[in-house]
Amino acid sequence: MDLKSFSKGGSKSARVSLARLAAALLFMVVVYLWIVVTKGNIENNTFLIIGAIFGAYMAMNIGANDVANNVGPAVGSGALTMFWAIVIAAIFEASGALIAGADVVGTIKKGIIDISAVKNPQVFIWAMTAALLSAALWLNFATSIGAPVSTTHSIVGGVMGSGIAIAGFGTVNWPTMGKIAASWVISPFFGGIIAALFLYFIKKKIIYQEDKKEAAKKYVPILISVMTWAFATYIVLKGLKHIVKLSFPVAAFIGLIVAVVAFFFIKKAIKNAASNLDNSRTSVNTLFTIPLIFSAALLSFAHGANDVANAVGPLAGINDVVVNGVVNQKAPIPLWVMAVGGLGISVGLALYGPKLIKTVGSEITELDQVRAFCIALAAALTVIIASQLGLPVSSTHIAVGAVFGVGFLREWLNVSDSNWVLTVESKLKTDKEKLLKLQEELELFLSKTNKEKEDYKKIVELYNEIDELEAQIKKEKKDFKKAKKEQFVKREAVKKIVAAWLITVPAAAIMSAAIYFMIKGIVLP
Repeated sequence: MDLKSFSKGGSKSARVSLARLAAALLFMVVVYLWIVVTKGNIENNTFLIIGAIFGAYMAMNIGANDVANNVGPAVGSGALTMFWAIVIAAIFEASGALIAGADVVGTIKKGIIDISAVKNPQVFIWAMTAALLSAALWLNFATSIGAPVSTTHSIVGGVMGSGIAIAGFGTVNWPTMGKIAASWVISPFFGGIIAALFLYFIKKKIIYQEDKKEAAKKYVPILISVMTWAFATYIVLKGLKHIVKLSFPVAAFIGLIVAVVAFFFIKKAIKNAASNLDNSRTSVNTLFTIPLIFSAALLSFAHGANDVANAVGPLAGINDVVVNGVVNQKAPIPLWVMAVGGLGISVGLALYGPKLIKTVGSEITELDQVRAFCIALAAALTVIIASQLGLPVSSTHIAVGAVFGVGFLREWLNVSDSNWVLTVESKLKTDKEKLLKLQEELELFLSKTNKEKEDYKKIVELYNEIDELEAQIKKEKKDFKKAKKEQFVKREAVKKIVAAWLITVPAAAIMSAAIYFMIKGIVLP
């Protein structure tokens, strides 16, 4: 594109892309200026500046990729518009990070490598820098191809790669890595099963009932109360764990009290709302709109409180080493570091989040409010169950797995667009009738043909027509079956996402090791 066409407005998308890039760079410049102004008197503050810039870049990529899991189903179902989803998620992500974010994090993420292998503070700083940059680059790439991946796995891969580059494969805690690998299967499986079970329950008890309004009055308050219990427990256990630590029984009891109190208000509200609705599936869907909005907000708050450490944990470690000059197992997170993480997530969400929100919300399977409700509920319940069983899980894999589960259940139940099915089946029926007529015509022709004056040309033409029509019908059947499946779950999206999950840790590790060796060759003695 030349400058003339660009100046005339030839490419709106190009201008939007440039504006987004400029805004992202502006945020990193602000972080840079903040460090220069406030930390200019610290020795070796260059290391801190570089770490802060990469931390900001990482936080923006978390916002662009990971937050989609919290609000994607609500947007895809129509419960929230894209604009309000971004506003709500940005506010609650930043609030979760700043209000309930960790005050102390492990400088080596999740004990992936042996910290005793990193004795040189300068080596540690560049190892964490390499981990941050590699994780951010991988997230950036995954976002560009529309694949929601685990940010925790990305940073784990980054730390593992730099650890191997420093001290070899023996420094890696392989049992821990085995648990993380297990989460690739456990997380989507549990999320998918729980979401499918709730959707099946709603279909059987409400959607397929003749009197949907009465069924909704009976079961919707119970379902929303279960969600209330799950989210209250989830927020106490995960969202507020850095403010007050409570055991699961205590958190579950608090959640139960909240759910019981909410039930009476919800029951009355649903009764009033249902009385003004008609007896249709669309009307039942509207009863789940408000719970979906609350779930998007609460999931975002808990995500900000927990996953901000993925962005600022290594940065906090770098800050601790620069300030104290030694490598510690734990590092405090200053408020400015938490602000970089929380605000960076919100900025990344606002600039680049819509792409992944659309992927999760509509490009895997079609969602309505009921299906999105099941996905949100499954996300909260799976985290609670897995944490009590000691199973490693990924919130990203859980949410996307729940979307898969909903789509595959729809496929199994074969609830498709009746008009589309009837149209295709009618065409197949017409083609089969045409085939039958051709076969009858051939048989009739053969019976009347004089063997001495047999019309071979006509016979060959009829045989060819029959063969072509049989091949066409066979192809139509195959395409029909495939298209029915594609209506429920887009196979290409599943393949792409699962492939991205499988290579996240090794891809981030390889990039991290390469970046570390590059830094070592340029800077380190």
